[in-house]
Amino acid sequence: MKNIKTLLTATFVGLSFITSPAAFADEANEIKLGVVGEHNEAWENVVKRLDKEGVKLTLVKFADYTLPNRALNDGEIDLNAFQHVAYLKADIEAHDYKIEPIANTIISPLGLYSKKIKNVSELQDGDTIAIPNDPTNGGRALKVLELAGLIKLDPSKGYIPTVRDITENPKHIQIYEVDAGNTPSLLPDVAAAIINANYAVDNDLNPSTDPIFSDGVGKVDLDNPYINVIAARTDNKDNPVFKKIIAAYQTKETAEIIKELYHGGEVPVFKY
Repeated sequence: MKNIKTLLTATFVGLSFITSPAAFADEANEIKLGVVGEHNEAWENVVKRLDKEGVKLTLVKFADYTLPNRALNDGEIDLNAFQHVAYLKADIEAHDYKIEPIANTIISPLGLYSKKIKNVSELQDGDTIAIPNDPTNGGRALKVLELAGLIKLDPSKGYIPTVRDITENPKHIQIYEVDAGNTPSLLPDVAAAIINANYAVDNDLNPSTDPIFSDGVGKVDLDNPYINVIAARTDNKDNPVFKKIIAAYQTKETAEIIKELYHGGEVPVFKY
């Protein structure tokens, strides 16, 4: 398997604003932040504001969820901001990564989208629904289907059930598990798909208005496992430059950008 440096270099060739891992500098005020997807307007605004303070923050874009934690653990980036607490916890347990959350960012509702039906009641016996195949997003997706009244799950499995934990499925819904980034492309071929908000936005879907069903966010409990976070390596979590980055992100300006662009598809989870 290609190592992460090769993958990143291949992914970012030709993108002048992203530095290849081999060229990562050692300057204390130059920080590489891993993100997923193409829509990172809030972070791009933070980059501009930090530049005025002498802090160079570079966004390193990854195509999917499987790479940023490995890159962070291996020292190829300094921070990442793409995942909720539940995903981070599961990835740490699976790979023994020495990384941890250092600040909250946003929470996103998880929606069920369709190009074929307008309401979950229109699903037919035996219809197929695509969901993310990673344990935490897949588990949350199943909880969304349960909340929609389509299935019932073993309650003892908490927030990370698997398809094996489905105890009732009256419409015999077929669950098709795929990489989270591929769920939007399957919409023409399946009855519906659970799509993470960032991938929805990247594919011109509105996470507030386009889902036929969503788990919503309502009043956010700070213990909610689906709150997104900034993560750092454990041995570098107290880096003073990180505190400047967090302070620049957790501002009214950032919150207003998020609210204006996502209309409830992302909700700030920080005080400002």
